[in-house]
Amino acid sequence: MKARIAAAPYLLWAALFIVVPMGLVGYYALTDMNGGFTLDNFVQGMRFAPVIGSSVWLAIIATALCLAIAYPLAYLISRKSANTQRTLVLLVMLPMWMNFLLRTYAWMTLLENNGVINRLLGMIGLGPYEMINTQGAVVLGMVYNYLPFMILPLYSVMTKIEPSLIEAATDLGCSPGETLRQVVLPLSLPGIATGITMVFVPSVSTFVISVMLGGGSFMLIGDLIEMQFLGNAYNPNLGAALSLVLMVILLVCMALTDMFHNPEEKEGLLL
Repeated sequence: MKARIAAAPYLLWAALFIVVPMGLVGYYALTDMNGGFTLDNFVQGMRFAPVIGSSVWLAIIATALCLAIAYPLAYLISRKSANTQRTLVLLVMLPMWMNFLLRTYAWMTLLENNGVINRLLGMIGLGPYEMINTQGAVVLGMVYNYLPFMILPLYSVMTKIEPSLIEAATDLGCSPGETLRQVVLPLSLPGIATGITMVFVPSVSTFVISVMLGGGSFMLIGDLIEMQFLGNAYNPNLGAALSLVLMVILLVCMALTDMFHNPEEKEGLLL
């Protein structure tokens, strides 16, 4: 009884801010403007399959780049002394203290045709290059804004890897590459899975970055959903259907990455 009473505020919170909103999204997705049941919203959503595919593809690229950058960086941080680790983690988190929009605006200033980067390139006789309003700029914005979400889970897992394990692998004749592949990588799989989820989910659903750095030239599913609720093409029913499609994509991603959590425990269950 005491446990139920203690859990009541959390259950109420979940009902008000999770169950009710999800119910409203489902209602609008399965009804037309007159409130009648229909699946036409999902049929109309199939017209935007290229937009959904492009969103997923760019999110995969951004997630892969974040992993490639964050993995060695997180490993190097985890091997430092405790004081150095705290300092480096603080530097990783420092950009997150700034407003998301301001960080993205900063990249607009850097990448525009008369921006800082093109001016520096012009001083050595290069450029100007078209960097703003491109898919590359959108991916760059995703990587910059979401890289800490990949570094921190990896660091939290790698810092728990005992140095003695790495020393033992070296003493047994493993090369640095073999130690990484056979010791560090298996033990860091939960951090990789968490990092992929934390980067892929906001990347595939973003709309601010694509608007500001892509100039609206590369519509993503987040932009499309925003247009249905706030744009001139007001159609909340279609927007709700697209939101459910996006939710399914995210749930599939989370289910795939969940396979890497607690691999030893799952192997035990299989045995």
